[in-house]
Amino acid sequence: MKMQNRDLKNLQKIAIDMSSMDKITMMMPVIKKMPVIDISEILGRVANDDLVLVFNEFTKEEQGEIFAEFPLVKQLGFFQRVSKKLFARIFEEMPSDARADLFQLMTQQEQVDLLPYLNKNIKENVLSLSSYPADTAGGIMITDFATVSKSMTCFEAIQQVRKDSPSKKTIYYVYVVNEDKTLVGFITLKDLIIAEPDVLVEDELHTEFVFGYLSDTSESVAKKIDKYQLVALPIINDKKQLVGIVTHDEALDVIQAEHTEDMERFMGIISNNEELDYNQTSIFGHFKKRVFWLVTLAVIGIGAGMIIYSYEATLMQLMILALYMPMVASTGGNAGSQSATVVIRSLALGQITIQSWLKVLWKETRIALMLSVFLGLVAFAIVVFLNYGTEIPIDYSLVSIGGVIALALSLQIITSTVIGALLPIIVRRFKGDPAVAASPAITTIVDITGLLIYFALATKFFNLE
Repeated sequence: MKMQNRDLKNLQKIAIDMSSMDKITMMMPVIKKMPVIDISEILGRVANDDLVLVFNEFTKEEQGEIFAEFPLVKQLGFFQRVSKKLFARIFEEMPSDARADLFQLMTQQEQVDLLPYLNKNIKENVLSLSSYPADTAGGIMITDFATVSKSMTCFEAIQQVRKDSPSKKTIYYVYVVNEDKTLVGFITLKDLIIAEPDVLVEDELHTEFVFGYLSDTSESVAKKIDKYQLVALPIINDKKQLVGIVTHDEALDVIQAEHTEDMERFMGIISNNEELDYNQTSIFGHFKKRVFWLVTLAVIGIGAGMIIYSYEATLMQLMILALYMPMVASTGGNAGSQSATVVIRSLALGQITIQSWLKVLWKETRIALMLSVFLGLVAFAIVVFLNYGTEIPIDYSLVSIGGVIALALSLQIITSTVIGALLPIIVRRFKGDPAVAASPAITTIVDITGLLIYFALATKFFNLE
């Protein structure tokens, strides 16, 4: 494995530094023995004009598999550089879902230019799949699956599967349909192989199965596949007819995309639907994704400055308060972010619902109380230890100052934890994305509440004006 990884890195360097086709041609015997995903990583760095020549070293089926693993931007760039007749040969060999994704990315004129070069079945398939929204089950399903009739024998079913020769990654489940394509169950490839040749498919049929509808969201379908540990999930229409399947690797892509989107929103970055990685996104693209929340929170953060300004007299009378202001604010922000993270993840996994908000509040409050007591004691010890021997105004004592700061920190932790727990639930209640209520927003909010608590307590206990 180490040797293979080293070879892959060396080949990628060769592809990056390539100035002629001689180098890649020289390495072709090694490249052709590698897995498709590794080949695509290497060839994805080759210029589009040279890629035409490189593809001649592979069969049509291999070309389609390799090309399907390229980023969509690379696929589209290649399409725009080569003849439509040449591209159609590669396009037809791509998995059906990958074809649909690329077709949707093309302009209307590009679609019109390509369609005449596709055979009738491929043309109908790509138009059908492209008609579904990208975030639905129909938008991520594939049509490369095997079907048999329950009246067949297991031997006849195996012959039928051979004849259909679907994609290797979708052959584990063989779906059983009746004359009008209504899904009645499935049989596994293992069942077919083990069963006696003359046994009817009906006798080995699994009639209890999980399925999805065309209009289901891609996220809900992916969760079903993850929950039931499925290789693939059948997708049916309103008439219960089998129209496609969603494979586990497609579900993994959906879950990964959702996690990326949630993480971006959690950190105050506006997500978009472009399937671009960090390097493929332009500097201006990164700027657009980040600037909105930064500006919004900066404006909201003015409130914190106004609070400090309004308590300027308090700070002037007891400057030691300024030293521990950041500690109180940052601790509250961290506590709120922790609470929000736990709640958002639990909402995403279905472990809690909007209706269970009271249970969540009670649990988080008890956690906050424990944290507040512990951290309050730590804060008190820090204040007394760091300021021991420091000159304190005669009307105050170090113990009383440490006590007020510790109390403010404790109250800040409780309020921050409660805010962090409830805000995502409130956002979900109003049909929003809980992730947008997370880290930056919560930090800004609890900064303001923390300062109010801090100065209100100091003013009250020390009779400051």
